[in-house]
Amino acid sequence: MRRRENSTQAKGYDAVISTPVGRIGVILENDALVDVSFLGETTALHAPRTTAAKKVCRQLQAYFTNPNASFCIPLALSGTAFQQRVWRALQRIPAGRTLSYGVLAKKLDTSARAVGNACRANPVPIVIPCHRVVAANGAGGFMGKRSGSALRLKHRLLEHEHAG
Repeated sequence: MRRRENSTQAKGYDAVISTPVGRIGVILENDALVDVSFLGETTALHAPRTTAAKKVCRQLQAYFTNPNASFCIPLALSGTAFQQRVWRALQRIPAGRTLSYGVLAKKLDTSARAVGNACRANPVPIVIPCHRVVAANGAGGFMGKRSGSALRLKHRLLEHEHAG
């Protein structure tokens, strides 16, 4: 998961779409989603290049229309066995609900810090909803940041889900 504020080109993305939280770029390999990036508002929009990219974009737009919409997208994620285990657990957190890093860590028999590191490494936010994991006493971090635009984005995603 990356936030690329300064990018103005859609180069390398299979699609760049406009969403209520800003522009989002998606990358697929062999019709499987490998990356979702939050892009700057000046990044050029780019229509989906493939049928698979259209499906990803439709499902992302469906999520922004209805936060309870589910994703049925093939994923090809690079990550350690531990990260994959955390990402599978994140997919079981329903929209409108949150878990603390500590509670999720206890369920996975690991540490809260390890869960946070796996969340930070998540290459497909929203699809794998790392934003639903929060600190015991607040929002925690998002995309490796504890303040600024990344945390505002996390708050917007959580507000969207609670409003839906």
